[in-house]
Amino acid sequence: MKNIYCKVSTLFLVMMLVFSGTTIAQKTIEIDTDSKGETFEHFWSKCVGAGRANEALRAGWLEQLKLVQENCGFEYVRFHGLFHDDMFPVFEKNGKTTYNWQYIDDVFDRLLDLNVKPFVELAFLPKSMAAEDSKTVFWWKANITPNEDSFEKWHDLVSAFTQHAVDRYGIDEVLTWYFEVWNEPNLYQLFWDGTKSQYFEMYKQSALAVKAVDQRLRIGGPATSNFVPDARFDTETLDNDAAKEVFTVDDINKLDWHGVWIEDFLKYCDKENLPVDFVSCHPYPTDYAFNPETGKGRGLTRFIHAPKLDMEWLKETVVKSAFPNAEIHLTEWNTSPSSRDAMHDFLPPAAYIVKSNLDCLGLTNSLAFWTFTDIFEEKGGASSIFHGGFGMINYQGLVKPSYHAYRMLHQLGDEELFKNDYLFVSRKSENGKIVALAYNYPKEYYGSVPAGNNKLEEGTSRVLDFTLTGLQAGKMFKIEILDKDHGNIHNSWEALGKPEPPTREQIKVMKKAANALKTELVSADKDGNLSIKHEITPWSLVLIEQIN
Repeated sequence: MKNIYCKVSTLFLVMMLVFSGTTIAQKTIEIDTDSKGETFEHFWSKCVGAGRANEALRAGWLEQLKLVQENCGFEYVRFHGLFHDDMFPVFEKNGKTTYNWQYIDDVFDRLLDLNVKPFVELAFLPKSMAAEDSKTVFWWKANITPNEDSFEKWHDLVSAFTQHAVDRYGIDEVLTWYFEVWNEPNLYQLFWDGTKSQYFEMYKQSALAVKAVDQRLRIGGPATSNFVPDARFDTETLDNDAAKEVFTVDDINKLDWHGVWIEDFLKYCDKENLPVDFVSCHPYPTDYAFNPETGKGRGLTRFIHAPKLDMEWLKETVVKSAFPNAEIHLTEWNTSPSSRDAMHDFLPPAAYIVKSNLDCLGLTNSLAFWTFTDIFEEKGGASSIFHGGFGMINYQGLVKPSYHAYRMLHQLGDEELFKNDYLFVSRKSENGKIVALAYNYPKEYYGSVPAGNNKLEEGTSRVLDFTLTGLQAGKMFKIEILDKDHGNIHNSWEALGKPEPPTREQIKVMKKAANALKTELVSADKDGNLSIKHEITPWSLVLIEQIN
């Protein structure tokens, strides 16, 4: 692993970490706010995920999207099922095909009214275009099996849809969109009941259809799931025998993990002279392998450095390909790909989100959190208001710690002044205001990304001890702290006795609790210095934001 780097002013004293009890202490860090900063992009707020298109027709879904757009800054939203039958895109009658865009228009109109653009996932197959005995996925039965006629019909559907979008919204608007082909086609008989070559043909027909409307429109793929350390996805369909090594190695993090189908996809598009405006995949820090010898599967959880290593591999692969200027969009990501992982409701993902995003500056154009809402029905409805759903907001509109992580990241400026493995200090170029974000992802948990039912509220605390210099005297800062007792909604729900379902009054009380972070105001002294010294408890976040 590469050492985490630090860029500091000449006033910075070399950090010396010593352990005292359960708290890590260090000498005071000094950061000159007048020093030159390095520009960075908020790739974390480029795109966010959601379940399926039809869910976007619900009032609660739209209300929550409005909230995260305003407070977390998300620019795009991606979801499944745009062409699913519950959106009624195609009618076949007497051998004639008629397209119907009313439901899709309704969704897109509302997104744009909320200042959010669609990151268009072209999927799944309308029933009339799928094999007669098509396999399906999710409770809402998305069709995933193509037949011999699917690709020609798909081309026509994508062509008509793209032309309609341009006619309705104007070419200048649609040029800002992204068109991604399918979702996780490498997961054989889960999201794609076809071969790798058939997916490549699906991409080809999609690209030809979109570019025929306007060559400047952006299309990409292959939208594959996870990274793996073996060759199980190298053949036309999944080869479980190739995954044997993960069942025998002592430390899976020592294996060489790589993206799925990426290299073959880029070579295919080069050979076929097809466009690739962006490369997409889903770098969940997990894997699931099946052992044919025992007939059992094994869920694998990688270490905290997995996202950065995966993104470094992906960027290097794209740069070396025939498409070195292609953007990189990681269109799904979370602590795990399970919509029933209790950890999604707890505090630790907040520190994981902040650390991973700040570690990966400059490596991707987007890292889309999956998802912004628990109004999400891949497995149907849930029996509890907290059921480990992906969302950063639950069904009742209660924000989770993951929401606060994105809200705090959004508050950062666009110029990096200082960075180490627990503190990031930035400046806003538009007004010169300083914003710092500190976090405590305890080092004893670096070995695996948090998952499961253990809340992990224990761990080593850290002393945050730094001084900002070069400020104007009296400049005021607001400190917000997210920890196990503030803004941690699952604990608040437990304190109320886990009401199921909560009353309307209880929901009001919990909404206040979910947003009730610990806050205080501090100001720079007469010399323009601001000293911050706080204990950061395990998994907590501390936002220090200049407010005047």
